[in-house]
Amino acid sequence: MPWRARSASVVLATVLTAAAFVAGCRAAVEDNSQAQQAPVVGENGLPQPRKIIIAFLGDSITAGYGLTSLQAYPAQVEQLFHGEGYQDVEVMNAGVTGDTTAGGRQRLEQLFSPEIRILVVALGGNDALRGLSTTQTRDNLAWIIDSAREHGLAVLLAGMQAPTNYGEDYQLNFRSVFSQLARDYRRQISYVPFLLEGVAGLPALNQEDGIHPNAEGQKIIAQHLYPSLRDLVDQVPQPAQ
Repeated sequence: MPWRARSASVVLATVLTAAAFVAGCRAAVEDNSQAQQAPVVGENGLPQPRKIIIAFLGDSITAGYGLTSLQAYPAQVEQLFHGEGYQDVEVMNAGVTGDTTAGGRQRLEQLFSPEIRILVVALGGNDALRGLSTTQTRDNLAWIIDSAREHGLAVLLAGMQAPTNYGEDYQLNFRSVFSQLARDYRRQISYVPFLLEGVAGLPALNQEDGIHPNAEGQKIIAQHLYPSLRDLVDQVPQPAQ
């Protein structure tokens, strides 16, 4: 082959090789960009949203009876998350004054949506005030936990205690409802033994009725729940940035 022909072939091969390299790099960049934008897919095959909503299924204590919505402990929990940089965490206050575990069971389906990833179950106080069977309370709570987990929600169960005027036997049986559920669902749910830890029975942290926490009492409840909820949030899969 003449020298000029050989040179032309070499130049052409070099150009083609460079073009292929550039095209390959561009494709790799595009693929990487698409991978970063692609949402995380959950076990159910559906894309998982980035926003994490924590729903609080509770009664008047959760609703913030006698207070503003921002003073209720769910809103206080959200503020704690945002203060630590968890800007994608939001709360849904599903507290209803006077609600029992049976009422929460009936309302649960309203809380099933892709963005609600964690459910706090804070019911039982009104069951005790009405002297309802501890078996009913236990069965309702177990149904709520099972249904929430079937829909892919992480669950935090907050325990409650019965008033002292109901007698020691009822108090013990009522308290054991929550501790037994915690054992039955060990490593499947999170558990806080008493929602009102550090608040119940303290006049400075409760309203005049002696039952419902005031604004300061609600802050303490939020601080009490926050570490367990932060652990659950940290376990939620996040889409690539």
